[in-house]
Amino acid sequence: MADDLNIREPQDKFKINIHEEWELNWWAQRFGVSKQKIKDAVASVGVQTKDVAKHLGKTWP
Repeated sequence: MADDLNIREPQDKFKINIHEEWELNWWAQRFGVSKQKIKDAVASVGVQTKDVAKHLGKTWP
């Protein structure tokens, strides 16, 4: 299934997909950190948004 290019934010905000560049950019901007920090956080704690936010010292939602 092709991506819907009209969607401007992740459909599943409970998980972070670092394999989609646009989504990685969105999360980096949302948390105010670099894309590399998002990747490192996902590598450390997994893809759950609440865990990544906690790891980064950010709040979610």
